[in-house]
Amino acid sequence: MDKKKTMLSGEIVSGALKESFVKLDPRIMLRNPVMFVVEIGFLVTLLLCFAPNAFGGTVPRWFNVVTALILLLTLLFANFAEALAEGRGKAQADSLKKTKQDITANKISGSGAVKSVPASDLRKGDFVVIAAGELIPGDGEVVEGLASVDESAITGESAPVIKEAGGDFSSVTGGTKVVSDRIKVRITADPGESFLDRMISLVEGAKRQKTPNEIALNTVLVSLTLIFLIVVVTLPFLSDFLGIQMEIPILIALLVCLIPTTIGGLLSAIGIAGMDRVTQFNVLAMSGKAVEASGDINTIILDKTGTITFGNRMASQFVPVQGSREDEAAYWASVSSLQDETPEGRSVLELMKKNGHTYDQELAQGGEFIEFKAETRMSGVDLKDGRKVRKGAVDAVKQWVLSQGGSVPSDLDSNSAAIATAGGTPLAVAVDSRIYGLIYLKDTVKPGMRERFEQMRRMGIKTIMCTGDNPLTAATIAREAGVDDFIAESKPEDKIAVIRREQAEGKLVAMTGDGTNDAPALAQADVGIAMNSGTVAAKEAANMVDLDSDPSKIIEVVAIGKQLLMTRGALTTFSIANDVAKYFAIIPAMFMIAIPQMQTLNVMRLDSPLSAILSALIFNAVIIPLLIPLAMKGVAYKPMSSGRLLGKNLLIYGFGGVIVPFIGIKLIDMVVQLFV
Repeated sequence: MDKKKTMLSGEIVSGALKESFVKLDPRIMLRNPVMFVVEIGFLVTLLLCFAPNAFGGTVPRWFNVVTALILLLTLLFANFAEALAEGRGKAQADSLKKTKQDITANKISGSGAVKSVPASDLRKGDFVVIAAGELIPGDGEVVEGLASVDESAITGESAPVIKEAGGDFSSVTGGTKVVSDRIKVRITADPGESFLDRMISLVEGAKRQKTPNEIALNTVLVSLTLIFLIVVVTLPFLSDFLGIQMEIPILIALLVCLIPTTIGGLLSAIGIAGMDRVTQFNVLAMSGKAVEASGDINTIILDKTGTITFGNRMASQFVPVQGSREDEAAYWASVSSLQDETPEGRSVLELMKKNGHTYDQELAQGGEFIEFKAETRMSGVDLKDGRKVRKGAVDAVKQWVLSQGGSVPSDLDSNSAAIATAGGTPLAVAVDSRIYGLIYLKDTVKPGMRERFEQMRRMGIKTIMCTGDNPLTAATIAREAGVDDFIAESKPEDKIAVIRREQAEGKLVAMTGDGTNDAPALAQADVGIAMNSGTVAAKEAANMVDLDSDPSKIIEVVAIGKQLLMTRGALTTFSIANDVAKYFAIIPAMFMIAIPQMQTLNVMRLDSPLSAILSALIFNAVIIPLLIPLAMKGVAYKPMSSGRLLGKNLLIYGFGGVIVPFIGIKLIDMVVQLFV
């Protein structure tokens, strides 16, 4: 596993290196105003290397060549970090896409022959056959047969739905799964018109907003760039007044030295650091911005099925009926489930062991297992001694017992209604003519959810559960999980509306989900976390994937996001202090020839204007890779007030940012003097 990770990292790094040296990505110009100025400066300086007198200057050719090389190095460092971040995200996305399998369909031709074709080839009016365990290839209508269909990936409801020809339950949706039996379906939607296509349209229409920190940093970068641009543009007029010729190469080098290139070049490295740190918690982040945004989220929207709950109906209680005991109901429930490989059947045996009940395994193993069918809505076993055990829907078992000459217990309906009212699903258990009790099935909340949601509440994060279940079921799950609020019978459009409403109030919103119906909301949220157990559509719409399918892991992600913000704040403070220090270090050296009195301000005793500019330019390029380890490791996250955090940053990174350039530029100037 580690070897594979190392190989993947090597491929990403080599790809990023190739990307950096083969082309300077023009997209970086649009995203990063600082690098835009550096790139323009590089192009002008490159022109001067071949035509040094293009602007009537007298600066030596070697100065232009060295300046161009240093600017190229600066761009390569920044572009390498950008390419590395994008290469890592692309590798993760590609690894997820490899899990995607194209749905095939068993199409019925005009002659009645069945042929396997890609689902994308189906058209409205085509007929297909789908058996148990297969995915429905497209939206359609059942025209023959009856089957149980798992629609959890689309609707969010965990209970399978019975689909049959005719009536109100004949329509099926592409991407859902047939759990039992076999059906014939007529396709009712051409490519581009299906439910999945509508989901894709909603995903494409979703747009993530910029975070407040991102907006603030961009404002700082643009403002500082404009300020120093104005300073450099006005310098020729001041120099003419003093009788000094300020040439284009000098002005370009000076501008690049003064604008905040340090933080501009480190932004992607900080993002990579956040992406790396979340992988320690088995979370794949597609971008550093997603990790950063998680540090400021106010609200988290959680899908219920597969996120808060396991997504499968699990046995939680054996309920005896009149004339029976709990251990008797548990005994026959276990006998009927011994050969039942469904999640519900396995959960019955697990509950049996948990409660300390026992049963005769040989009795069940010697019988003939009866699989569940949508037509009968029952399963069970015919024992060797002639007895018949059945487990299934309450009304179906009632009819079966009556057909065996038995009677229905007086409290059966009231007990089953109580289970349904609580949001569960009741299954009746009978042997021949007698009903022994009910199995209480419910979508079980994952362990530790309540404690984790309480921790989120203390962090100031509001939790909202969205589910396609009815209000009673939703209320039961919400109460058990401990979320702050819930929305029942929600459609994909409802989830997006909730997210947009919260965002309109200035809040940053995270969304966790696993179904295709969650994909639009995952794309709209500032932080979209898809469960690894979810559909490919959900994973591709999100900007994070949780490999452990644990929604409470958002707590660790939030902590890493806050650490990333602190790291960026510290490095931004250092960068700004750097630029201010370079300004006061270089300007006196540039004017000391025309104004001898400025020699007093030349505290570093730089040799000449050219050496001062070159030294600052070299320092500017070298400081970026030197700070990458700090950007990758990150500043330790400790909860504190914004005032204390600002004071700490000013003391350590502000003061350090002022001192380091003076020392660094002086040392480089001493080396430059040997060659100039």
